[in-house]
This record gives sequence, C-alpha cells and structure tokens, in this order.
Amino acid sequence: MDLTASLRELSRSVRLDSGVGDSLDALVAAALDAIPGAEFAGVSYIEERRTVTTRAATDPRAVAVDLAQYETGQGPCLTALFDEAVVSMPDRDRETRWPQFIARLAGSDVLSMLSFQLFAADDTLGALNLYAARRHAFGDDARSVGELFALHAGVVLAGAQRHERMGQALTTRDVIGQAKGILMERFKLTGDQAFALLVQISRSTNTKLRDVAEHLARTGELDS
Repeated sequence: MDLTASLRELSRSVRLDSGVGDSLDALVAAALDAIPGAEFAGVSYIEERRTVTTRAATDPRAVAVDLAQYETGQGPCLTALFDEAVVSMPDRDRETRWPQFIARLAGSDVLSMLSFQLFAADDTLGALNLYAARRHAFGDDARSVGELFALHAGVVLAGAQRHERMGQALTTRDVIGQAKGILMERFKLTGDQAFALLVQISRSTNTKLRDVAEHLARTGELDS
C-alpha cells in the first residue's frame, strides 16, 4: 500500500471518538503497510510525561525489544524520543552506540531498526519503531516515507489524546459531584463546603482528589 492510501486508511480507522489505544493499534498497522522494509512495528508511548511503555505492537518481538531498551535506558526508540527525530540502526552486529541494549538483543532475530519521534506542536508523544530480521532493511525510501507518516500520525495521536482527556475530565467531574452530594446529605453541608472537605482530605492523605471522591462514591466511607 502506498503512503497516501495508508494515511487515508489510518484516518478512516481512527474515529472522532477513538481513544489512544485504538489509535495506536491503527497507527502500527498502517505503518507496516506504508513503510518499506518494516516486518513488524510498535509504538513507545509516554505516559503522563514520565513513564515510557509499549502501548501497541504488531508482533510480540516488538514488545520484547522495547522492554530491553526501557530496562537498559538506551536504544533507538529512546534516542528518538528524547534526542533525535529519526534514528536508524542498520546492522545490530556493527552497532556501537547502545552497548547494553545490543547485548540484550543477542538472542533476538531483530537485525535492523528505524525509529521516528511522534509529536504535535512542541509536545513529544512517543516513538514509532520499525523492526526487521535482516540487515540494512531500511533505505532512503523508508526514511522519507516514515518521516511523512510520523508527522501525520502525531497529529492523529494528539487528537485521540485530547478526546480521551476530555472524557476523563467529564468522568472526574461526575465522580466529584457524586461525592459532594453524599457529604452534603450526610453532614448538611453546602456544595462549597463539601468540596472544601474533599480537598482537605486529599491534602491530608496525599491522595488525588479524584481518588478520594471515587472511594467515597463507591464505599460511602471518607477514608481513602
């Protein structure tokens, strides 16, 4: 499938109400069709701006290779995430940049990798990682097609993130409303007083406000 067709298919696969998980699944499937040389693909995703996890992959080998990078703190996908927009590993056995990661790959059939940073505006969202079981699998075409694909994919992923966060915000608002209602009825408080009590409990227990509210709404108990 050519790049235009792959991007069109990606846009069709990701509905307006798609969450991040569905969007990432569609992204890796489309990347495999679009980018020459790729045998399997995965996405390293930044969770809450701190933790990097593999949220989507077309093959278990992608998950295993990514885990080796996360555990050693080095490799193409991490370099793409934090340092360079495009990172190539043409031949595993001649690679010298990531010695600990390469040592972990000794029993793997992955011989080449190509990673692209996924971003929207100034926000890095993750990295698209492509893998092959042969050396020098990714030529100039793969790099140029992959860069264009990653630009489009970053925009799609950012949209899915926004939709998911809006849904989470609405859910949080509803849960806090339920918790306030319980406190208002139980202690004859105003809405503002009930909210202030939730905030006080959140601070004194070092617990997120949403978690305090969810616990109260679920159990009827104030302790979290």
